[in-house]
Amino acid sequence: QVQLVESGGGLVQAGGSLRLSCAASGRTFRDYVMGWFRQAPGKDREFVAAISGSGETTYYADSVRGRFTISRNNRYNTVYLQMNSLRPDDTAVYYCAADRTVSFSRYEYDYWGQGTQVTVSS
Repeated sequence: QVQLVESGGGLVQAGGSLRLSCAASGRTFRDYVMGWFRQAPGKDREFVAAISGSGETTYYADSVRGRFTISRNNRYNTVYLQMNSLRPDDTAVYYCAADRTVSFSRYEYDYWGQGTQVTVSS
């Protein structure tokens, strides 16, 4: 069982930055691929980024590549999403998720946090 708690969301102007954190419980954190997803009002939950258990391999959606960076600290059981050059269309609830294998589909992830709101004003 893995419990996930996100933090770091908020209101920011377009062009600004935010750093999301996701703290995980459990002693097997490094066994899990960690992903970030987001869901805007009226839209499906979409893949944003993922990182392998070791942290050596990262994956990004085309819409965020070059602006967002995913990282993890296995000593502290935490995964991060650094978001730069934010745009109004990045506005969404951001969720972290954990799974044993790499996937870009929300249906494959077994564990989810409660989400944190990110709002980007124009």
